[in-house]
Amino acid sequence: MILTEDTTTSAIAPLPAAGPAADTVTVRMPADGAYLSVLRTATAGLAARLDFTLDDIEDLRIAVDEACAMLLSQAVPGSSLECSFALSPEDMTITVSVLSLSPRPPSADTFAWTVLSALAGSVDAQVGPDDRLAVVMRKTRPNPRPA
Repeated sequence: MILTEDTTTSAIAPLPAAGPAADTVTVRMPADGAYLSVLRTATAGLAARLDFTLDDIEDLRIAVDEACAMLLSQAVPGSSLECSFALSPEDMTITVSVLSLSPRPPSADTFAWTVLSALAGSVDAQVGPDDRLAVVMRKTRPNPRPA
């Protein structure tokens, strides 16, 4: 597992950050459900850093877990799952992606997608270069703190 802070753009474009420039934190780990607890913990810690409410923090933890479940079934065996967090005073944008042999974006008309949208706010699925499949989520804080 690799934890990095990244100031460059990735192959999958996250939703544009609102307001001031966002800090970016990237977590890369084996594409295996056994490692998702690390990602849930990172999500909670970063959301707490932005002063999200406890309910919003729990929603984001569940949303990241749900997005990973959608992607892991299509991940190339032995590949990595990457999760990037773009942090700004107004919101958190989370991009979860995996390498896939024949990527199919999750259907937006499923119950799982409806739950994900309710938990994370704005949600999008993308297929990027080199068959990289991603789910991009943005959760806005109800009362952003001043910059």
